Amino acid sequence: MTEQAKVPEIRFAGFTDPWEQRKFGDCFEFLKSNTLSRAGLNGENGTARNVHYGDILIKFGDCLDGERSDLPFITDDTVLPKYAGSILREGDVIFADTAEDETAGKCVELRKLPKEPTISGLHTIPARPRFPFGTGYLGHYLNSDAYHRQLLPLMQGIKVISVSKAALQDTQVRFPGLSEQSAIGAALNEIDSLITLHQRKYDKLVVFKKSMLEKMFPKDGESVPEIRFAGFTDPWEQRKASEVFQIVDDRGHPTLPVLSATQNQGMIYRDDSGRYIGHDESNEIGYKRVLPGDFVVHLRSFQGGFAHSQYEGITSPAYTVFRAKEPTSHSDRFWKHWFMSEHFIAGLSTVTYGIRDGRSISVDEFMNTFLAFPAVEEQAAISRLFDYLDDLITLHQRKLELLQNIKKSLLDKMFV
Repeated sequence: MTEQAKVPEIRFAGFTDPWEQRKFGDCFEFLKSNTLSRAGLNGENGTARNVHYGDILIKFGDCLDGERSDLPFITDDTVLPKYAGSILREGDVIFADTAEDETAGKCVELRKLPKEPTISGLHTIPARPRFPFGTGYLGHYLNSDAYHRQLLPLMQGIKVISVSKAALQDTQVRFPGLSEQSAIGAALNEIDSLITLHQRKYDKLVVFKKSMLEKMFPKDGESVPEIRFAGFTDPWEQRKASEVFQIVDDRGHPTLPVLSATQNQGMIYRDDSGRYIGHDESNEIGYKRVLPGDFVVHLRSFQGGFAHSQYEGITSPAYTVFRAKEPTSHSDRFWKHWFMSEHFIAGLSTVTYGIRDGRSISVDEFMNTFLAFPAVEEQAAISRLFDYLDDLITLHQRKLELLQNIKKSLLDKMFV
């Protein structure tokens, strides 16, 4: 029997009817899924496609466009006939029944499917609506906290969390009229499209920056890079790091702010780190002073272990602080980008030690390695390019985070 449920906090204008609430089994019928592992799939060809639970958990959003998502093919052509009654249709939903955490039960709604027949794969629970739902509604609703929190007490397992068909049967499905469902689905699909757009731009910029880092710095054994700005033709210098940089140990400045090392932002004010780091303030007299443009080698070598600072402050005496011997001949931002490049980080393997808790850098050994660099004018041009790329990457990252937060807020307020 249908019972009326409360209405959400946010609704589109013109919709006032109460939402319905029904048992899952009244809304869906289960389909069969296969048990094919990745080994039974391929990305090239076949007579049928497969939806794998790992892709639902990691790759797919709330709604799946199978025409664009490169669903893998099933290698064995004899598999499909066994699932003739469970070939997927648009509007079907598929749950991932297993995960390493509470993302078990993540769902995808099928909106477009490839021309080949498609079936549901290992560790999935495919279900078909018994009556029509608005496009996109189920994908967003079944992944919302409003629905997913019903599954949490029904999950089983410790190292691997699972959700069963019986658990799904114990849940309630809430929904408004078909027109309101379609409006909700369209709005959230539009946000998903914007998220995908900025994610692609972000990914392309990250790849482009990586490529430029590889091409704008000389490869091993070469004196000039593959790509240079017009007007620069002189070969790059090769010098020992100890000829370029000096280690500084300036203590006795306890009134300066304390700085912390971060993976992506270099040295930041500890109060801005969002982490509580207990320490005895009386020890700050022994902390090392850091100036803008300095580099700090911290205990563990994330991002190479070389944190650039744009602030003046003090940091742990366990860290090593170094700066250019001739600041007017070197752009600290040029070295910042190089020290964060994959090529440089890979080269640190010869000056690092320790495997249990992560690599630690031997600064003395680093100071004996050779570094390549151009004249300061070319350094400045290179650093401006990578600063610009970093700004663009940060811009799209912030837009992504904003859109994701907007979507999360709407999911919280548009469903009951």
